[in-house]
Amino acid sequence: MKTTQVQIRNFLKKQLATNQAWALRALVRVHEFQTADEQSAGVTRENNSVGFSGVDAEFLTSLTRQYLTRGSLSPKQMSFVFKKMPRYWGQIKGLVPADKLATLVLADLTTSASPAVNPAAS
Repeated sequence: MKTTQVQIRNFLKKQLATNQAWALRALVRVHEFQTADEQSAGVTRENNSVGFSGVDAEFLTSLTRQYLTRGSLSPKQMSFVFKKMPRYWGQIKGLVPADKLATLVLADLTTSASPAVNPAAS
């Protein structure tokens, strides 16, 4: 079964909104896409379609620095990461090899389509 762009988008957005490992790794990788000047200033100066948006740059740069320094974020900070990172799914898509991404999407679709097992019904 071939994966569609919509399935890929939905999978990545779901991972970035719910999976801490995916969200934090994406946070760091998107930060790395910022230019060195943008990283140090915590702003977006170049319209190059990579890195954080102008609205998110200062806040997400701050969270990235805290994560890289401390190795973790608070639950409240993570809630903001989960809220903000799905919009960067397109940049993350380019980082995952297409065949691996297709395998992950299909596995997720298979898991999501499986009926829930009710142990009480047995």
